[in-house]
Amino acid sequence: MGLSLISSTNLALRLSQIPKSFSPDLERKLPLSLNFTSNSIGLGILDYGARRVSFISTIPARRLCSKAVLSEIPNEKRYPKVGAESTGPIPSNVLLGAVENAAKTGAEVVMDAVNKPRNVKYKGLTDLVTDTDKMSEAAILGVLKRNFSDHLILGEEGGIIGDSSSDYLWCIDPLDGTTNFAHGYPSFAVSVGVLFRGKPAAAAVVEFVGGPMCWNTRIFSASAGGGAFCNGQKIHVSQSDQVEQSLLVTGFGYEHDDAWATNINLFKEFTDISRGVRRLGAAAVDMCHVALGIVEAYWEYRLKPWDMAAGVLIVEEAGGAVTCMDGGKFCVFDRSVLVSNGLVHAKLLERIGPATETLKNKGIDFALWFKPENYHTDF
Repeated sequence: MGLSLISSTNLALRLSQIPKSFSPDLERKLPLSLNFTSNSIGLGILDYGARRVSFISTIPARRLCSKAVLSEIPNEKRYPKVGAESTGPIPSNVLLGAVENAAKTGAEVVMDAVNKPRNVKYKGLTDLVTDTDKMSEAAILGVLKRNFSDHLILGEEGGIIGDSSSDYLWCIDPLDGTTNFAHGYPSFAVSVGVLFRGKPAAAAVVEFVGGPMCWNTRIFSASAGGGAFCNGQKIHVSQSDQVEQSLLVTGFGYEHDDAWATNINLFKEFTDISRGVRRLGAAAVDMCHVALGIVEAYWEYRLKPWDMAAGVLIVEEAGGAVTCMDGGKFCVFDRSVLVSNGLVHAKLLERIGPATETLKNKGIDFALWFKPENYHTDF
């Protein structure tokens, strides 16, 4: 627990050395890596143009003391996959390099602002937005428009941009956890996920850790069928199969209605029977923590596609399970999500599922939302 995968802010967001808790046999083997500096906004990818790239070096490390690979652990219940069956005409390593580059570009903007005064505005009574959110999204859009001008983009701040006939949809959260960022509280990230025909194909989340005067970053990434990684090293969900031995995470939206009240009750129930329930305030970060194996599960109502597109794929590729909160098959346009290590999923659904069904019976809308008109999907 508590794996440290961080990088120093004094090195322009370069990735750190490989922590000793990781085995060399888990070393990532990708043909494409990207230099994370202020000059790395351009992207070198096959037909999209070429440029020099730099590779992350590794150092020998001792073997993991315990296994945490879900596929090696018997599990009676299997859940439908949410990831894309392929990445389409763009090779998976190229698409993964693109999402990593886009997320890192946004993170450079956030890092530049992290120790400076914030200009905070309100989208709602308590829903904040800062200039940094907008600047990060603009930087990410610049990368995507230069390299994928024919793709569709859904950004938290800018909405829908591009060609709705494209099979690719980029979901951008330029600053997940804006309230935490505004207060200098260490749980926020830049999240970028790309869908192929409606299903997550590649994902990257740059998490900011530490705190004022000691900010660091770590990058989580995944491609459909290619595994999940943190700072280039393969990660796996935990193998705890008991809720009583689990650390859980949830979140609450800005609307204090029936769904909010239901989750308050779930928070109370699981606090009584688990090792604790945390509420950190950044959905992409919470899901990455499930993938990293430092918490067992996360759930929340009424997240948006840009909140979930990257995180759900990272969890699944780390060996975890993803469903709606009623236990149904999940897509990124759904209004609820439950991610876990897979082993406690069914046990969590014993309480979360009926509570969600009660909300549906009350008429609470759980229909798909924020799905671009005319965007083609495989579901």
